[in-house]
Amino acid sequence: MEYILVGIGGIFGSVTRYSIGKVTSKKWNCSFPVGTFIINITGAMLLGIVSSAVKNNMLHSFLGDGILGGYTTFSTFMYEGFNLFKGKKQLNAFNYIVLSIILGVAFYGIGANIGGLI
Repeated sequence: MEYILVGIGGIFGSVTRYSIGKVTSKKWNCSFPVGTFIINITGAMLLGIVSSAVKNNMLHSFLGDGILGGYTTFSTFMYEGFNLFKGKKQLNAFNYIVLSIILGVAFYGIGANIGGLI
């Protein structure tokens, strides 16, 4: 049952990520990958909340591993960061990678604190 919940959650998460990516790429036409950045930072915060607030293993699997696992995307983060370097946009690549890591950790912590209050 847990695998089914993770799979269903993954569908919701990946469709949400895809939709947000499409909307942000149309809205902000720039070399900085805004969509993936927003997705990964908000996903880190939401995972912090889920990890601190949800004590039910099945619900945690559905929300954390399923939805948020499908929502966030490390592979796209690496792909876009590498392509920025390759495209001679080293400053954007550096900012994207460093800010994603620092803010990802910070927003996970913020989410964990919020989750602890729930």
